[in-house]
Amino acid sequence: MKLKSILIAFVLLANVALAQQPDLVQYVNTLQGTNSKHELTRGNTYPTTALPFGMHTWTPQTGNNGDGWKYQYFKKTIRGFQQAHQCSSWSNDYCVFSLMPVTGKLTVNENDRQAGFDHKNEVAKPNYYKVKLDNNIVTEMAPTDRGAHLRFTFPKNGKSYLVLDGYTGLSEVKIYPKERKITGYVHNGRIREDLKSYFEIIFDKPFVKYGTWDNTNNTVEEGTLTAQGKGKGAYIEFKQGETVQAKTASSYISEEQASLTLKTELGKFKTLEQTKAAAAKVWNDHLGKILVEGGSEEDKATFYSCYFRASLFSRQFFEYDKDGKPYYFSPYDGKVHQGYMFTDTGFWDTFRAQFPLNTIMQPTMHGRYMQAMLDAQEQCGWLPSWSFPGEAGSMIGNHAISLLADAWAKGIRTFNPEQALKAYLHEATNKGPWGPANGRHGWKEYYELGYVPYPEYREATAKTLEYAYDDFCGYNLAKMTGNDFYADVFSRQMYNYKNVYDPGTRFMRGKQKDGKWVPNFDPIEWGGPFTEGNAWHYQWSVFQDIKGLINLMKGEQNFTAKLDSVFSEPNTVKVGTYGGLIHEMTEMVMANLGQYAHGNQPIQHMIYLYNYAGQPWKSQFHARNVMHKLYNSTEDGYPGDEDQGQTSSWYVLSAMGFYSVCPGTDQYVIGSPMFKKMTISLENGKKFIIDATNNNKENVYISTATLNGKTYTKNFITHSDITNGGILKFEMSNKPNLQRGLSVDDKPFSLSK
Repeated sequence: MKLKSILIAFVLLANVALAQQPDLVQYVNTLQGTNSKHELTRGNTYPTTALPFGMHTWTPQTGNNGDGWKYQYFKKTIRGFQQAHQCSSWSNDYCVFSLMPVTGKLTVNENDRQAGFDHKNEVAKPNYYKVKLDNNIVTEMAPTDRGAHLRFTFPKNGKSYLVLDGYTGLSEVKIYPKERKITGYVHNGRIREDLKSYFEIIFDKPFVKYGTWDNTNNTVEEGTLTAQGKGKGAYIEFKQGETVQAKTASSYISEEQASLTLKTELGKFKTLEQTKAAAAKVWNDHLGKILVEGGSEEDKATFYSCYFRASLFSRQFFEYDKDGKPYYFSPYDGKVHQGYMFTDTGFWDTFRAQFPLNTIMQPTMHGRYMQAMLDAQEQCGWLPSWSFPGEAGSMIGNHAISLLADAWAKGIRTFNPEQALKAYLHEATNKGPWGPANGRHGWKEYYELGYVPYPEYREATAKTLEYAYDDFCGYNLAKMTGNDFYADVFSRQMYNYKNVYDPGTRFMRGKQKDGKWVPNFDPIEWGGPFTEGNAWHYQWSVFQDIKGLINLMKGEQNFTAKLDSVFSEPNTVKVGTYGGLIHEMTEMVMANLGQYAHGNQPIQHMIYLYNYAGQPWKSQFHARNVMHKLYNSTEDGYPGDEDQGQTSSWYVLSAMGFYSVCPGTDQYVIGSPMFKKMTISLENGKKFIIDATNNNKENVYISTATLNGKTYTKNFITHSDITNGGILKFEMSNKPNLQRGLSVDDKPFSLSK
């Protein structure tokens, strides 16, 4: 009797604990940003079913095999449920296979087996995806870090088939009828020849029939147990009207590791409901690290949907062995190593906000990431710039050094700074074999001339600006760690932005090798010396020295007038070297905020620059305006590419009331908080609270502020202000305070004084 009472008490306590955990998963819509196409992106996302930073994700598939637009909201049919890793529609996916339930006649071809669906029959949450197809098959999915639990419920009046599609490259399948199991591997996407994703799938119902098939010619081999080659797949027939559970996990190391992972991650879950509940617990714990109060239900849905997206990249690329120790197959040298590895991100996008957000919310993971970058450099000879899953070298700049300097400035010191600086010097004085951001395009001219000349090098002015910022990060890391040699080397280049500023037009411009400006300049013309933007956008890419830029522009009045002009200029474009409209142009025009193009990264920090020039209230106004106008929780939720968590992280940080204008320093520049109260639960056990009294949609201006009870006039806060815990209190108003934050000491960091 006593034991029974103890058990009842334990159950009651457990229920109370569960009741106290807010259900934040309810706010997340994983369909946010899925209404995208090549010509116009609303996020270029897909309904990701995954755990935070999970190695594999799962998603429904509306697009053809190999199509980067794997799920588009306006499509009417689904052709598969994929293991996915895609971080950008523009770079497609890798190591994909899919499962598709079929009823009636066996149809294996992706076009023939696709089935209609309606969004009203779809549930899309981080921990659970469900859809009832028009043929009455119900598919459900719940995630683990490296696998998924799926359930297929077939109608009673038709045969029950499940088709495994090996996607676009090489694959192998092996069917084990007695064990109700399929194993194999897939090798597809832009990956090294020896990288395979080994999978194991275990079913809870017996097979009636089975066989293999070939998606290159859609031939079926009934009764065969194995197949290997391009596009090989499998099919299984179950009892008519069956409900089938499938557990699957994948490994980049071996079939044996896939089997071990399946047992470790899914072995304890007998039903999909258990896996779904466990994933909800993980997500509610994760999302609950930032609790918001006030605001509308839509505001909360937008915030937590963005925080979900900000928590997917970079992905884990490591696995746990039989002793629970981390190890990984390296996509850089093809060997198995002990420790941690991460992948699927492009630093050109994510150095700006996604990684700075992680320094606050995920410092342990971030510390592991820093060492993993240096491990990657040892394995392939180059620091990562765009990992997918190995080095792709896409976009511009050498922003690994931004991550490393930013981590060190914020007290995350899990790596050898001498090793980091040596690796960066190699990066900055060589050109690697992969893409423009692997090493440096135009590195010799950059050192000899102080800029990258155009047209000898595409995107030359954008590269000059970003190289100068990266050199500042190298300088600052060297300075913080007492390394005079590297500090001296990088200090010579960190002001090179001045060499591409034309005082005549008051714009950054393309410069020829002979020192003359590139003729026929028009600031609204895209491309040429700029990357996915124009002179209006790159004018502000001097993260490290905004005061120096103010000086170039002859004072704060000219500077703020130019900032104002970004929003007041007509939202017209000239296509320039692109030869036609690209989606970023269309999205800027649709946003109707003048030349402000929030749908792409180069200008996303610009709103916060009024803080450097005596008009902080304008940063407050524009930050809130962009949050309200350009974001929502629907399928049209973003103003352009979401880009591996960057555009979401901009929103999450901005909703907190600040933003990382210059990663590589310990400062965040203040804007306007989105909610009346936000409580951040930190990894160190402390809490940082942003309390915005009288906050609402109209009261966007900071009237007064205190930090831990003391009057606070600065236009920035430091990382330690946050991690030490405390209360940042704002008194909000519908009228700007024109006297607050104007002194020299109130202004954020700049190299120039």
